[in-house]
Amino acid sequence: MTSMLDPRVKPSPAREVVHKGKGCLAVTVALIVLLAGGYFLFDRAHNFLTTLGETPDYAGTGKASVAVIVPDGASLDQIGGILVDADVIKSRKAWDRAVQSEERATSVQAGRYLMKTQMAAKDALSLLINPGESRVRVQFTVQEGLRLSAQLDLLAKETKIPRSQFEAALKNPRSLGLPAYVKNNPEGVLFPDTYELTAEASAASTLRQMVREYNSVADDVHLVDQAKKLKRSPYELLIVASIIEREVRNDADRPKVARVLYNRLDKGMPLRLDSTVVYAQNLKTNTTTPQDRASRSPYNTYVHKGLPPGPISAPGRAALDAAANPAAGKWTYFVTVNFDTGETRYAESDAEFAKIQHDFQAWCQSHPGRCDS
Repeated sequence: MTSMLDPRVKPSPAREVVHKGKGCLAVTVALIVLLAGGYFLFDRAHNFLTTLGETPDYAGTGKASVAVIVPDGASLDQIGGILVDADVIKSRKAWDRAVQSEERATSVQAGRYLMKTQMAAKDALSLLINPGESRVRVQFTVQEGLRLSAQLDLLAKETKIPRSQFEAALKNPRSLGLPAYVKNNPEGVLFPDTYELTAEASAASTLRQMVREYNSVADDVHLVDQAKKLKRSPYELLIVASIIEREVRNDADRPKVARVLYNRLDKGMPLRLDSTVVYAQNLKTNTTTPQDRASRSPYNTYVHKGLPPGPISAPGRAALDAAANPAAGKWTYFVTVNFDTGETRYAESDAEFAKIQHDFQAWCQSHPGRCDS
């Protein structure tokens, strides 16, 4: 037998083809790798050359609102880092360039500033050196459930802007951005929240800020769309939300109370709500007397069927959401039987209602003075 290693034995044509094929494949792969590597290096070099000398910076006046705190004693370099971390500016390099071109940069003071994310560095610096445009002068909270007159009292106290200026601004309701469905009535649409005002804030700008927040929350809960599904107007849902805000304080109860109100309205039953009488009579208590309930005010739902003509308070997000998304149920009565815990019970029949009314009276008797008008 002849050895396969015998040099006198010529390889077959088939093996030559295989060897040549492998050789060509290897050359092809090497060429691809070489070309890919070359393109990668070219691309990196091209990007480097085209961006050489550029400073990473945002364009425009910014996007979302953000509060930025400049600590006491912070250097301009530290402030630049704070702004980068808050995504107010894109890079420290852009900040340094802005600082170098602004001789007033060293006048930036410590404090809390209202700014925007993704601002051009020069615009961010401009806000900081013009504190009237961005520096927070006062922060205050407007709680849920206040009527308009009480809101104005609080605004005047917290902002130090005279109440008369807020009243003057309300005389031009179209300038406040009120939704069309409220027909220029600002009651209920000065949204309860925590606000921060700059030194340049006025009564009108403060009211516009509160209305903008209401419009934003109303959009979030799809108030207009849900009103269509419930076959009611958006204003009716706002009125229902304002009643919910005054009647119950536990979030779990809000959608149930909304259902009770809609059920009573659908059945043509008077709502018979103390909260509407309290509003009508401007009372300081949660309960009413027979004399109070005899009032002829259109807001008295003991006397007049249907909803009152307007909101009785400024509802928060939870109440607006409940009015737009009522719970499923057949209840036609509800009673808060414990003013301390806010426990509320529900009934479908007169007999059930009489029972929970008895429980409420028992609580009142054990807590003298808590249920008196």
